[in-house]
Amino acid sequence: MKFYSTQQNSPIVGLQEAVMNGLAPDGGLYMPIHIPQLSSNFFKAARTLSFQDIAFEVGKHFFMPDIGEEMLQSIIKDAYNFEIPLVALNERLYVMELFHGPTGAFKDFAARFMARLFGFFVEKSGRKVTILVATSGDTGSAVAHGFLNINNINVVILYPSGKVSPLQEKQLTGMGGNIKALEVKGTFDDCQKLVKQAFLDMELKEKTTLASANSINIARLLPQSFYYVYLSILLNTGGRPIVVSVPSGNFGNLTAGIIAKRMGVPIDKFVASTNVNDVIPCYLQTGKFEPKPSIATISNAMDVGNPSNFVRMLELYDHDVKKMKSDVFGANFSDQEVREAISNVYEQFSYIMDPHGAVAYLGLIRYMSKNPECQGVFLETAHPAKFLDEVEKSIHEPVAIPKQLKKYLKCKKEAVLIENTFDDLENVLLSI
Repeated sequence: MKFYSTQQNSPIVGLQEAVMNGLAPDGGLYMPIHIPQLSSNFFKAARTLSFQDIAFEVGKHFFMPDIGEEMLQSIIKDAYNFEIPLVALNERLYVMELFHGPTGAFKDFAARFMARLFGFFVEKSGRKVTILVATSGDTGSAVAHGFLNINNINVVILYPSGKVSPLQEKQLTGMGGNIKALEVKGTFDDCQKLVKQAFLDMELKEKTTLASANSINIARLLPQSFYYVYLSILLNTGGRPIVVSVPSGNFGNLTAGIIAKRMGVPIDKFVASTNVNDVIPCYLQTGKFEPKPSIATISNAMDVGNPSNFVRMLELYDHDVKKMKSDVFGANFSDQEVREAISNVYEQFSYIMDPHGAVAYLGLIRYMSKNPECQGVFLETAHPAKFLDEVEKSIHEPVAIPKQLKKYLKCKKEAVLIENTFDDLENVLLSI
């Protein structure tokens, strides 16, 4: 597979260069030059396959022959050693739980695959690499865990001071080893801007080898398509159209879903469910994309005012809002609505949602109220224990903390506090 830049001003490259560059030289994001098609025979046979088998059958279209068959199978087997349940709340309403990986968040799907792919390419190249990533909550911990103690790779994570949950911060700052956490005096958008600036800085390019682990990196994006394929195979629709609600911040998750749909996955509609950071729902209503400063909410991983992956969505729909609206419905919700949803769903179904899953649930219910013929799935992207205070206040019950998260509570915070300036970031990167 070859990849082009969304800015159309950089050479077409192979998988290794796209992954190692992260951002194209012209500042664009890499996209596959074509979207491969899954055959009808695949979907018939897939009902007997495991998630790992399905991930291989989908992934080989993007990653082979750049990596061999045995290596791809090994990466998938190692990365996806946890369950991915589809839970029925009633006969038409389902939730896919994507939080059973080691850091309790859906980011494990992409980060674990990407870390192993990076390890393969770094060993092949003989270079030392610094992974640079901005996080609004869960990305950083998933990346840190995925890359922990991989040879010749250092990881630098930028996170906004005071704007992640206590457990998320413990995960970000307690890994040690080859992981360095930078606590930035600013917002996630500020962190993301600093990361992009670093990748375009010529002095840094000459003195260090940087690579991205945000969803701007195509190796983070493509593996997320796997669970959309799996979802469509698990779901017994009874002939009803499938609608999937995606809690959305930087929009990598939704973009991966759209790519899966283009591959032939029978998803009729996506709901782009956001909190009050609603630039994409507004775009779908007005046709105008107007980035704005992010607003802090209880669904903090979605506090993004200028989503990076929107340029990929524009590419997929030829920059035509009408085409995008044919596949995507936008909805946004306040913190109060999210709290009420967590409470109501617990009372009605005895199911505990985290704030991000609650946003997705609300978006799905809004869409299905107008389209009752649908079969609906919302994505639960983080374990509710990661947002203990908010969830317990909403359901008035204690939330059990799973084993994979309990260990982080004992971690000591080790982070470097920096100003929201490129000079501070550059000094750190040059000192590694």
